[in-house]
Amino acid sequence: MLQHLFKLIWNKKGTHSLLMIEVWAAFMVLFGVLTLIVFNLRNYLQPIGFQYENVWNLELSSNQDTTEIAAKLQRALQRVKAYPEVTAASRMSSNTPFSANQIGNSVEYNKVNVGADFYYTDTELANVLDLPLKKGRWYAEGDLVGKFVPVVINQVMEDKLFQNESGLNKVVKRDDKTMYKIVGIVDKFKGKGKYMSDNPALFQMLEKSDRWNSNILIKTKPGTDAAFEARLVKEVAVMLPGWGVEVGYLKDSRKNRENLTLVPVLIFLIVSGFLLTNVALGLFGVLNLNIAKRKGEIGLRRAMGATEAKVTTQFLGEIWVLATFSLVIGLIFAIQFPLMNVFDLDKEIYLIAIFAAVVVIYIIVTLCAWFPSKQAARIHPAVALHEE
Repeated sequence: MLQHLFKLIWNKKGTHSLLMIEVWAAFMVLFGVLTLIVFNLRNYLQPIGFQYENVWNLELSSNQDTTEIAAKLQRALQRVKAYPEVTAASRMSSNTPFSANQIGNSVEYNKVNVGADFYYTDTELANVLDLPLKKGRWYAEGDLVGKFVPVVINQVMEDKLFQNESGLNKVVKRDDKTMYKIVGIVDKFKGKGKYMSDNPALFQMLEKSDRWNSNILIKTKPGTDAAFEARLVKEVAVMLPGWGVEVGYLKDSRKNRENLTLVPVLIFLIVSGFLLTNVALGLFGVLNLNIAKRKGEIGLRRAMGATEAKVTTQFLGEIWVLATFSLVIGLIFAIQFPLMNVFDLDKEIYLIAIFAAVVVIYIIVTLCAWFPSKQAARIHPAVALHEE
C-alpha cells in the first residue's frame, strides 16, 4: 500500500511539490506560534513568588531640589510608616515590580558569570511583598558594617551561578571593587509579571545615605481606599515642596504589564490564524480539484470491488504521506532551535511546540482531504467510467 502511494505521489511530483511547500510553511508558522504560546502558558502557571495585593508604589521625584535628598527621603519613609493604614513600607529602586524599568548587571563566582536583574531595597522589602526566604535570612542594618555588601538572590540565580553548590554565605564579585556576600535565597521572583520568566534576581541593601532610589513600596491594610491615597499625596507633597509625588497600585501595574505581553501574542495569533486558514482553503481546493480529475481511476477501483472506505483511505493516505514529507523537512529546521539554544529558551518548550504543531498539521490536512475523499468515494462506478 505504501509503495503504491509513493508511486502515485512521484508520478505527480510537480503538483504535489506545491502542496508540500504549503504544508511546510503552515508547520513553520504553527511552530512559531505554539512556541510563543507554550512559553507564556508555562510562565503563567508558575507562581509569581510574592504578594502584590494592597501594595502601593509611591514615586517621589526631587525635580530641581538638590539639598539633603537622602535625609528627606528617609523622613518621607518614616512619615509613611507612621500612618495607621500602613502595615509596612520599604524604599526601592525604580524597577519596582511590574514596572517597565530594568536594572541589570552580572556577578561572577569561580569563573562562572551570570547576568541578573538588580533590585536596590532596604531591610523591609520582604515584609512589604510577603517574600518568603528559602534559605538564610533577609539583610539587616548591621550587615553594612561588614567587609562585603549583603545581598539576597533567587533560586534561579543560585542554580546558574553555583550549579550544584549552595550559594548561602558565599562571596561573589560584580567587579574588582564590589564584592557581595549572599545572606539569603528566595524561591521565585517574577518581577515583570506572570507571563514572564523567573529570571536571575539580586537584591542589594540600600544605605540610608542613598539619594538616588526614591520609590517607596507601601503595604496597606485591606479596605484602604482612595481617601487615604489623597491624604497621603497631599501630606507628602507638603513635606517635600517642589517634589513630584505619585501613587500607583501594583495590581494595576501587573494588569498593564500583562496586557503589553498579551497584545502582541493575540496579534500574532490572529495573523497566523488567517494564514493557516488560507493554507487550509488552498489545500482543500487543490485536493478537491485533483480528486475530481481522477474520476476514471476511482470508477475503475469501485468497479473492481473497492469499497468507499478503501477509496477514502487511499486519498487520506496520499495526503498523510505528503504531509509527512513536508514535516520531515520542517523538523530539520525546527530542531535547530533547541539544539542551538536559540532565544535562550528551555528545550522542553521547543519540543512541546514541535509535537503540537505536527499534531495540528495532521488534523488540518485530514480535515481538508476528508470531504473531497468522501465525495469521490460515493461516485457510482458506471457514472465515473461513463464520464471518462
